[in-house]
Amino acid sequence: MPNIQEILFQTFQKLLEQLFLFTPKVLGAIVLLIIGIIIAKIVTNILQKGLEKTGFDKLGDKLNTIEIIQRFGSIKLSKLASKTLYYFIMLVFVTAATETLGMKVLTDMVTSLVNLIPKLIASALMLLAGVMIADALKNSVINICKSLKIDSGKLLGNIVFFFFLIIALIAALKQAGIETSLLESSFNLIIGGIILAFAVGYGMASKDVLANILSNFYSKNKFKEGQIVVLDGVKGEIITIDTTSITLKTGESNTVFPLSILQNQKIEIITVNNI
Repeated sequence: MPNIQEILFQTFQKLLEQLFLFTPKVLGAIVLLIIGIIIAKIVTNILQKGLEKTGFDKLGDKLNTIEIIQRFGSIKLSKLASKTLYYFIMLVFVTAATETLGMKVLTDMVTSLVNLIPKLIASALMLLAGVMIADALKNSVINICKSLKIDSGKLLGNIVFFFFLIIALIAALKQAGIETSLLESSFNLIIGGIILAFAVGYGMASKDVLANILSNFYSKNKFKEGQIVVLDGVKGEIITIDTTSITLKTGESNTVFPLSILQNQKIEIITVNNI
């Protein structure tokens, strides 16, 4: 029969030996983490104050004017950069602490996170640049549509914005090392279908508007404000010509015609004023 008392004594002795061996490692890991917290706070505070003084947050102010970013709250880039650096420094010290404890699996996991952070930062910068470019293109499309007096300018601008935003998102994910082949294929199919449907639908709906715009381009040098003309049997003085219509003063009232009439109807010019 085994000596139960001796077995228990040996087991307890081994536990104490392991505890005495492991305690210095735990204390060393705790000291490393405390040092890491102190260093991370000092470095990140210096970085944030330095970025604030250099006007780095002005770029963030531009980003905060973008509608899609406003939905998620305002961005302060100096604070965001300092927080990122803080967690990066802490992960480095956590790696050192896990090595001290001899936890290889945990050390390898934290090391993978540390190696991933630079890729994530590059991806975030790429995505922010993509958002700014997409917003600039959106505003350009809206302004062009306003100058051409196209009512659906905001819709077209939003379509352009989300199109380039998705492209930027895919590029950012690829930069982070994430496989995007399936996402790219799905995006191409969806965009192809949307473009086809939009081209057919919008082309049919805006046929008359496009005809008026083309008429303005071809006829702008033939007709001027102040001329007395006869359009479709209506005699009057031209008072305005815009992108899609021509307005005649006919007695006490005004008559508005689509500009396409200048290409489809016979026009009689009675007087040629203000030329």
